[in-house]
This record gives sequence, structure tokens and C-alpha cells, in this order.
Amino acid sequence: MSTSLSAAGSTHGRHPAADAGPQALCAREPRVPAERLVAEMVPPPRFDSVRFDTYNPDPAQPSQAEAVGVLAGFASGLGGAHATGSGKRRWFGRAPKAAAPSGPRGVYLDGGYGVGKTHLLASLWHSTPAEPALKAFGTFVELTNLVGALGFQQTVQTLGGHRLLCIDEFELDDPGDTVLVSSLLSRLVEQGVALAATSNTLPGKLGEGRFAAADFLREIQGLSAHFRPLRIDGQDYRHRGLPEAPAPFSDEQVAKAAYATEGASLDDFPGLLEHLAKVHPSRYGALTDGITAVCLTGVVPVPDQSTALRLVVLADRLYDREIPVLASGVPFDRLFGDDMLNGGYRKKYFRAISRLTALARDAKPLVSQ
Repeated sequence: MSTSLSAAGSTHGRHPAADAGPQALCAREPRVPAERLVAEMVPPPRFDSVRFDTYNPDPAQPSQAEAVGVLAGFASGLGGAHATGSGKRRWFGRAPKAAAPSGPRGVYLDGGYGVGKTHLLASLWHSTPAEPALKAFGTFVELTNLVGALGFQQTVQTLGGHRLLCIDEFELDDPGDTVLVSSLLSRLVEQGVALAATSNTLPGKLGEGRFAAADFLREIQGLSAHFRPLRIDGQDYRHRGLPEAPAPFSDEQVAKAAYATEGASLDDFPGLLEHLAKVHPSRYGALTDGITAVCLTGVVPVPDQSTALRLVVLADRLYDREIPVLASGVPFDRLFGDDMLNGGYRKKYFRAISRLTALARDAKPLVSQ
């Protein structure tokens, strides 16, 4: 499977020579085939090696150790033949319909930022006794993008033969997505697919403080019945005993590091925000193919909510791929204004700040090269 990039000399998986200078994300216009979207529904590289025994529960938070035990039991219970009797992934064929299982068919990890929910969700995926082709892992946004690429019925057929579907960062931001995902998961449960999801709120609380709250609550009440909620308390591990996020560097320092780092990209931040509007969010991962570090000059507060939500998706893809971010301008905790941080999408913005801060720490050594 391949991804084409329209920028000259920017091919998938190849790093340019250091003396060729940094690449520009703004020069890339990736085209991603639908089958790649399906094949890449696995835990991101950052979580390749995580397992239940590599999760370190906080002794002061007993809910963390309890969640590990529940999820390990849930994984072991997913062994054996799939309800459809199929041992192969049904990408583009109809899976026979199975009788709907009784009771909750999933687990729902509820907790704040950085308590290890994604670590646990990825550990569940790795521990489930089924070949990777029968397990799917993706963010809520990636799942809705898959439906957009394949269509609803084809997505049901594609995922209906799976043993497990893991959904990270379950967020319902508009009534359309609420209806779409509620319908999709209901159909998958009927096919015998087990579900696991993470979010920052309980199933019955999703949508509070957002637009069209009555519509959200009506849809979510039915959807929440598919899950057993597991509360995971704790503090953001990314800030436990770690130094504060490094202050932004100068334009000159960022540019110098970009030219000295093989595979780095260098972009003006306002220009990158404009470019993101021209690339579908499902392609943001492909936008970073072959990039070893993202260097940004002139970081400024994000001007509007649509732009901010696109930046959140890019931050998620960079974090998944462990790509350090070196920047000049305002610090990342000033990217979003008070109106955004107090609004309906505040959880997404706080997550983006947390992840970009972690990536900024990772990028600090680049300046000393």
C-alpha cells in the first residue's frame, strides 16, 4: 500500500539527505487509498510495545489496578471462534449475521488526561487472542473518516467480521456524528463484535456542555447500554515529576535545527494552518510520512474553532507517531483562547496542549545538534 505525495522529491517512507534541506508539510498533498485506512487501524507506533504488565498503576489510585484486572479478563474472554464463524477479515464481503449477544458487549474507560487510558486500550488490543486482521484500533475521528471513505454499509461489512473494535478518544461533537457512530456500533454489536472505548467523560455524560444537548443525550443513552464503564482516576502522567514545557526557541534556532536534522520539516505556522484546511483530516497521518521532526516558526494563537479542531487532529497524529515538535513564537499553552478552553470542545484542546507539550520536550535536544 502506498501514499503519493504531490511535492517533488517527497515520496512515502524516504528521508531526504540532510544537505537537501528540510521538507515542507505545506508542499505535501497526500492521497490515501481506502484500503490503507483499514489496514492502519492498529495501535499507533507509540503503543507498539505496551502491555498490561508495562502499565504502572498509581498506588494512590486503586481504580487503575482494578481496570487492568477487568480488561485482562475481558481480553481472555474474547478467545475462540468469532460469532460469525469467520477466521478471515471481511474487508469487502458481507459477513453472516449472528444473534445479538445479551448484556453489555464492551468496556468504556473513563478518566482524565494522561492517566494511561490509551496504554490500557492498546494493551487490550495486543492481549486479545486473535490475529491482527480480526482486531481494529483507531480514534473516534479515524472511525468517522473510515465511514466517510467506505460508506456506512461497507464499513459495517468490513468491521463486522472482527473480534474487537477499540475506539480511542470517543468524542461526539455534532449530532451527525452521534447518530452515525451510535448506528454503526449497534450494527457491529449485532454482528458479535466486542467494543472498547476511551473518553474523558462517562457514557451518559458525553455531549454535556455541547451543542444540541437534547439530541446528544437521546442518542447516547441508547449507546451507553453497550458498555460497562470503568472509571480510571489519577493525574496526567505527562506532568508527574516532569519539567515544565520548554520555552519556545527563536526562528533562527528552529530553522538551524531543521536543516541539521535529517528528515525534518520546516513550516511557517500560519501557513501550515492554511494548508491543513486543504487536506482532509484522514490524511494528516500520511502528511507526516517519513518526517522525523516537525519544525514550526511563528506560532501564534489559533484564530478560529474550525482551524483549532484541525490542529487537534494533527497533534494527535504527531503524538501517535512520536514526532518531536520544535517551535518558535507563543508557547503551546497559549494556542487556544479562553473562549475555546471554556467551550464545548475544551477537552480536545487540553488534550492537544498536553500532547504538543510532550512533543516539545522531545524536540529540545535537536537545538543542541
